[in-house]
Amino acid sequence: MDPNPVEFQSELVRRQKAAARTVLGLVVAVILLSLVAFVSRERLNPFVTSTLDVPLRIILLTMGLGSIVWRRTKFQAMRLQDIGALQGPVGLVRTLERTTIQLAILAAAIAIIGLVGTVLMANEFYTYTASAIALIVLLYAYPIKASWERTVNRFGDSSTAKPTLG
Repeated sequence: MDPNPVEFQSELVRRQKAAARTVLGLVVAVILLSLVAFVSRERLNPFVTSTLDVPLRIILLTMGLGSIVWRRTKFQAMRLQDIGALQGPVGLVRTLERTTIQLAILAAAIAIIGLVGTVLMANEFYTYTASAIALIVLLYAYPIKASWERTVNRFGDSSTAKPTLG
């Protein structure tokens, strides 16, 4: 598979662990945002308006569903096959890591939007809903080492890979 499988295996483990730490860190952050909303619910001044309610719910739903579409698009078999053929196993691992981190950041943005909705409308429902959506996205994006290894074994053809920088 790779000229130096031990070195590549350590690279795969290193990148997978880094992505997993990022996802787990953001899981903790999302939970802390929910706690902030719970603790501060008595101190918030309501700014009730229906003009913010519906768009906020639509944004949260769109971002949650969009994250699923984003992941499925980035991990399409044809795309991974092309990356494996052009960049080899290292390029595949880099792609897996980048996509995982992008999804984790999107989940954090969902949670932050929920907290903003809570602050604006003094209703912790927005943070709880957004946090639930963010946690689902984070669990969906969690990098599983065995899955990454299967992907690299299936699509990582290092014999035809061209060297790339970065």
